Amino acid sequence: MAKESFDKEIQFLRMLVLTGGAYSRQQFADRLGISVHTFDKTIKRLKEIVGSIYRQLPEDQGKELADMIRYSYLDSTDPMLLFLFRAKSLKETESKRISLLLATLHKKPLTAMELLDACCSAMPSELALPDEKTVRSDLKYLEEVGVIAKEPGPRPYRYRINHDLVRDLSQDELLDLYDFVDVMANTQLPSVQGYLLRDSLKKSLQYSQSEKLLLEPFLYKYHYYSRILDEAHLFVLLEAIRSRRKVQFLYFSPKNPQSYASQNTNPLFEREAEGHQELTLPLKVVYNHQYGRWYLLSHHARHGIRKYRIEGMTQIGEGESVSEAFFESKKLELEHKIQHSWLIDTGHPVTVRVRFFNPVHLQTNFVKERVLLQGQWGLITEEDKESFIYEITVNGTQEIKPWLRSFGSSCEVLEPKRFRQELIAEWKEIQSYYEPESV
Repeated sequence: MAKESFDKEIQFLRMLVLTGGAYSRQQFADRLGISVHTFDKTIKRLKEIVGSIYRQLPEDQGKELADMIRYSYLDSTDPMLLFLFRAKSLKETESKRISLLLATLHKKPLTAMELLDACCSAMPSELALPDEKTVRSDLKYLEEVGVIAKEPGPRPYRYRINHDLVRDLSQDELLDLYDFVDVMANTQLPSVQGYLLRDSLKKSLQYSQSEKLLLEPFLYKYHYYSRILDEAHLFVLLEAIRSRRKVQFLYFSPKNPQSYASQNTNPLFEREAEGHQELTLPLKVVYNHQYGRWYLLSHHARHGIRKYRIEGMTQIGEGESVSEAFFESKKLELEHKIQHSWLIDTGHPVTVRVRFFNPVHLQTNFVKERVLLQGQWGLITEEDKESFIYEITVNGTQEIKPWLRSFGSSCEVLEPKRFRQELIAEWKEIQSYYEPESV
């Protein structure tokens, strides 16, 4: 898994997918806060990545960049973030060094100093030679992501390639494991590690010339590329929560005309970014399954509890740590504020009463089953043969509205009156779009 940030590439791919090519090069560049020249370079780089990934395939199985970003809610074979990880977006020296370390370890287990000697002797002359600290840092990173493991025994430790999983399982067991990982990666959160494991298993099975993988046995609906892209930031935030550390980042709200800004590394070409520099203490990460969005809930020194959409966070870095007592007090404050939140709303509590109508002439009451499954802490207070009344207290009505609307004519909001009138007005507006034109 690559170590560097994918901020620009993530926003770039998100816009390509969501806009379907409706923007011109200049509009893309303006939205991303980069130059047209940088836009062209990024497109060229992504095309080169696609070519390098599929170069070994027959011509009829090759892929173009357009195929990689074309949205299909049944297709999850090449998730966008996994596409970036496969690109190995490392600095050239890092990429070459890590490749040398892994190639050397494929032969036999070695110590850090032996690996340092091997790196220095094989490193191209135009690249800087690594020192012991750099190699040990690379080994620690590769061990953390599960690529290598330490051999049992005294110091100095010997490192080996960690392929026990593939080596110790039979062909049928690997196929069963592949199917399980495929299902879990496409239905559970977070998912990127699952996709990476699935990819490794697939390569191992193809290497052993298994014919059973020619057909993908499963298809998946409602597959959001956006939530996969945002997982690049997820583990940084989860680690900050675990270690009680503040994070700093440049934030672009959904209303901002820009979604990215290049870092001002050249003083001759500095320009002011459209985003806001934030320093906050992460407390919780929440996923909205209806829209495929990740949210960060945190404590801000000036504004108290703050909510951020992770898709707008760029240039994330860790800050200072806080005491356990302070962290727990802010976490309790957050839990108190969102105890009645359908998702993350912190508005004033309001009781919503809804009548759900049972389906006619059907043995299975799928409406009631869905309400019991998805209705969270709400309760059914009244019931007869035709309908039932559902009540829930939530922090505002904005977040529960899409869920209620999804029931269509099987749902009627009774209270509060203002919410009822709001939904009536929205349905009338929708109806007007489909009214036949008068002759």
